Amino acid sequence: MADTTNQRAEADGRSTRWNAHRARRQTDVLDAAVAAIEEDGPDVGVKQIAERIGLPRSVVYRHFKDRAELDELIRGRIVESLMACLAPALAPGGTVLGAIRGAVGAYLDWIALHPRLHAFLGLGNPAPGAGSEVVAGTKAAIAVQVGALFEAVLKSFGEDSALARSLAVGIVGFVDAAVNDWLATTPGELGGAEFAEFLTCSIWSVLDGNLRTLGVRLAPDQALSELLGG
Repeated sequence: MADTTNQRAEADGRSTRWNAHRARRQTDVLDAAVAAIEEDGPDVGVKQIAERIGLPRSVVYRHFKDRAELDELIRGRIVESLMACLAPALAPGGTVLGAIRGAVGAYLDWIALHPRLHAFLGLGNPAPGAGSEVVAGTKAAIAVQVGALFEAVLKSFGEDSALARSLAVGIVGFVDAAVNDWLATTPGELGGAEFAEFLTCSIWSVLDGNLRTLGVRLAPDQALSELLGG
């Protein structure tokens, strides 16, 4: 009985050490992958990633189920960077229009700093209902956060907040599609500052127009703290 217990403990110990080793190795691979994408572009291969950490390609694959899992985990690492940039901008503060402009600016600034990482995220979402769960989940999470802000604004005016989520989802989808199209077709024709102002004015117009149908008049220079009771 004692031998069986000892054998089980040794097996558990080996399993724990392997899991820790696998987690460390995955982290090394993901860090190398992000660096390779930043330097070489979104079509980077596993061989390039492996060379960065001095491993054979076969060893890299040993720590992931397949290339699809590796790519999805890379997207997760990229999204962490994006959300760290966006989080302060999505926190309510300043005026209504200022908050919109700040969020738009933070997003476009991140893309300007990491264009190849943004392109890699785009590769994971080629069509509605397909592609990366990480990318889709990130858009949904941003929509939820924006929707909660819209809901608070509507409630501050005593209005039904049922519209808030749909409004947020629509705005997030519009921004995503507009940014992708701008990056693909118009850089140089429409500068970054002009495009940021276009997005800011568009978001404000959609928000203002929907509020007006409810009889709500929201001033663009109104402080969010007044609306949210801060």
